[in-house]
Amino acid sequence: MPISNGTNSYNSSSTKPLYRGTQIVWYIAGLVEVLLAFRFILKLLGANPLAGFTSFIYGITQLFAAPFLSVFKISRVEGSIFEWTTLLAMIVYWLIAMAIAKLFVMGKTVSTPEAAVKLDNQDK
Repeated sequence: MPISNGTNSYNSSSTKPLYRGTQIVWYIAGLVEVLLAFRFILKLLGANPLAGFTSFIYGITQLFAAPFLSVFKISRVEGSIFEWTTLLAMIVYWLIAMAIAKLFVMGKTVSTPEAAVKLDNQDK
């Protein structure tokens, strides 16, 4: 049951921009995740790297995959590549997006009684 002291954090002037900020973060993260998933699947299925779509996906995802490419060895089976590093990149970018979205939510205006209830719930 919400506690109110006359101020409603839902009507705060900061709520809408924070909500939009989280939407933007999740949209960008979703786009990166989908592109990396395409990369993973194309490599796994042994797609022709010279094909237009495959070349486009590899080119655009290289930026996102590059920091992780040396972390694990690449597993190859008859033309198919199981790229563990792409899976790692997907996990890391999802965690980063989650952390950024959480920072936006932490900026939301909270009334004193609401904060007290939330702090009490954290102690349980």
